[in-house]
Amino acid sequence: MNLLVKNIRIIDPLQNIDEVTNLYVSQKKIAAIGTPPPAKFNAETTIDGTGKLLFPGLVDLQARLAEPGSYYKGSIATETKAAVAGGITTICCPPDTNPVNDCQAVTELIKRRARQAATAFVLPIGAITQGLEGKLLANMVSLKKAGCIALSQANQPIQNSLILKNAMAYAACNNITVMLRCEDQQLKNDGVAHSGAVSSHLGLAEISSSAETVALARDLILVAETGVKAHFSLISTAKSVEMIGEAKKQGLPITCDVAIAQLHLTEYDVMEFNSLFNTTPPLRSKDDKEALRIGLKTGVIDAIVSDHTPLNRDDKLLPFGESKPGISSLETLLSLALKLVEEGVLDLLSAIQKLTQNPAKIIGINKGSLTIGNPADFCIYNPDHDWVLDRTKLVSAGDNSAFDGWQFTGKVEATYFQGRLVYGD
Repeated sequence: MNLLVKNIRIIDPLQNIDEVTNLYVSQKKIAAIGTPPPAKFNAETTIDGTGKLLFPGLVDLQARLAEPGSYYKGSIATETKAAVAGGITTICCPPDTNPVNDCQAVTELIKRRARQAATAFVLPIGAITQGLEGKLLANMVSLKKAGCIALSQANQPIQNSLILKNAMAYAACNNITVMLRCEDQQLKNDGVAHSGAVSSHLGLAEISSSAETVALARDLILVAETGVKAHFSLISTAKSVEMIGEAKKQGLPITCDVAIAQLHLTEYDVMEFNSLFNTTPPLRSKDDKEALRIGLKTGVIDAIVSDHTPLNRDDKLLPFGESKPGISSLETLLSLALKLVEEGVLDLLSAIQKLTQNPAKIIGINKGSLTIGNPADFCIYNPDHDWVLDRTKLVSAGDNSAFDGWQFTGKVEATYFQGRLVYGD
């Protein structure tokens, strides 16, 4: 199908494009921007994009798709539909599935279910250790050959430093990216909320910032020693931003991301014991939130992720300390990122870069841009569409959104995946 989207403001950070022009799609690929393609082009479908914006399909480095397994609610079919409703066309799913994605068979199952859903591009992340137990290394080379774009421990970081060092050295020898979530379990000490005034007032078990930064310090030393390409997932503290910034200046081969919730929420949102605000890492202080925003602006933080975790309603009806951590956030990732633009934290091109070009570069894929010849993955965004989030109406099977009742200016109107309309509002 030949598609023409005309008179629309196209934003593509990779090509430094920000202009009102036309987009041409032919044979499921980007055929041209601005000037019609050299070959004769007859548009079968024409869309007038006057007053609207067109972004490359977003690349989300961390989103759970609830399959295989029973830990989370939904399936690859339901959660990829939620993703494209938020303009996301490429999704990396962490290995904490059931069974754990620590072998070729599970990786191939995820890829097969994604092909059956045919809604978005799903990239599995393999486990560093068998069963995510932090003891025996998984077959990293086999996982890479099966299609895993990186290896991680999800939210179960390796505590044994020797095992982690060996894993990094082996990954470095085989040119495998490791995604590291930094958390010292002894310092975490079964805590559930950020160590500060709010947790003290509410009597909730505390997680100090040092639970993250002590583990980060160790991991940075091991990265320097092994030379592994490392990506730090879900950083949440001001000190982490400072440490990663210094490590980058020293030339370490590292990148990092932050969950969108950490850029808008703080420990004070926990005041009502509302378990919808139970996340891992926990929501931090206002100072931490501001430091994360500055880290984004200065380029220390490379990408923004949804950290989508769809949960059953019963999991969030438990008391705060007993509830499962996680937020359903695929459908609000773009809108919340553009709120940062409204608030002057980022300019529009930079915000989209953190959601497209940068995450694609981190995992080494040819996505997140509108380069001619690339698959036609993009979304059309209406900046004048005001709406209020009703979590009971989310496309995701998990309605555990912490942003219920928030008002947004602008909404995804349509998403195209490989030239096909996969979402239309």
